[in-house]
Amino acid sequence: MPIQIFDEQHNLFRNSLRRFCENEIAPYAEEWRKQGEVPREIWRKLGDQGFIGYWVDEEYGGAGLDFSYSVIMAEELTRAGSTGFNAGFSVHNDIVMPYIGMLGSHEQKLKWLPKCCTGEYVIAIGMTEPGSGSDLAALKTTAVRDGDDYVLNGQKTFITNGYNCDLIVVACKTDPKADPPYKGVSLIVVENGTPGFIKNRKLDKIGLHDSDTAELFFDDCRVPAENLLGREGDGFIPMMKNLQQERLISAVGSIVGAEGMLEITIEYTKTRTAFGRPICSFQHNTFKIVEMATEIEMAKTFTYALVEEHLAGVDITRKVSMCKWYNAELANRVAYHCVQLHGGYGYMEEYQIARAYQDARAGTIAAGSTEIMKRIIGSMMGLGED
Repeated sequence: MPIQIFDEQHNLFRNSLRRFCENEIAPYAEEWRKQGEVPREIWRKLGDQGFIGYWVDEEYGGAGLDFSYSVIMAEELTRAGSTGFNAGFSVHNDIVMPYIGMLGSHEQKLKWLPKCCTGEYVIAIGMTEPGSGSDLAALKTTAVRDGDDYVLNGQKTFITNGYNCDLIVVACKTDPKADPPYKGVSLIVVENGTPGFIKNRKLDKIGLHDSDTAELFFDDCRVPAENLLGREGDGFIPMMKNLQQERLISAVGSIVGAEGMLEITIEYTKTRTAFGRPICSFQHNTFKIVEMATEIEMAKTFTYALVEEHLAGVDITRKVSMCKWYNAELANRVAYHCVQLHGGYGYMEEYQIARAYQDARAGTIAAGSTEIMKRIIGSMMGLGED
């Protein structure tokens, strides 16, 4: 079924991006995995080509486009073999920048968004803490008003782009006694180099190696009060709202990743022989490949239908929670079977399928675990706690 959200303008964007990926990303993806990060130069090159912040109003450095272009970015970056960079890019472009766009004042947008669009700034979001992942209302990081400043204290972990970020939007408690607790959550922008903002270390992950993930500390970190996004206590609801988009882009990445794994596996099984015949010709293997292809096609149809609904402004919270967990789990099943179909070679790091297998695992955890997605769905179905 043709995907209706893409038109000729999208095709021009995709063709230009694909050429960029073929020249500037795909040849270096493995090198970046070994380095554990993507060079800052690539962000500037993306910005120069208009591939960052294209949804931002022209006044602040963007082109006023919509989320459909982010779907294309996720597709092409994943196909270029840079799943980790796609994760970092999505955090920058589709998760954190929208907070500034939604809550920022005119002055804040002028100060930060143009540099985010050019790639001069790389940004992160500080939500997850050692003791609270998906339960954002239970944050322990505090921001206490002191004159014209806020003083931040706390710790964040598993922060994508955290080690190399120039800005981080920190979710914190400005009113730890608020009832209910979520009303005490605020978002404050902290700039790199601010005293007390400590980038402790890069975390060593099992996959997504071409994306830096950091543990961060705020130790009496003094930030100008003008860096508050919106009003005090306004942080929680925008985070919940923006999670729809975050989970949708995660679902797109998972299904494109699954599709890519199957493609390389089909090609491999057509050329690899056993007992004098291609291994894809054995009935068990044929059926397994057909089953995966069918599941991917069905999931892809659901995913892109949700993209259309999201673009139309529909609340997709329940459906996107379904899509996010299903696609992530599907990608992991596909990864398992594709490695198996590669045999011993599938266990070798030099083979793309082995690297894709490692990368797929994060999809069931990041942006809300499978279990949290099911809890949200169950609650919305009247099956559990609100």
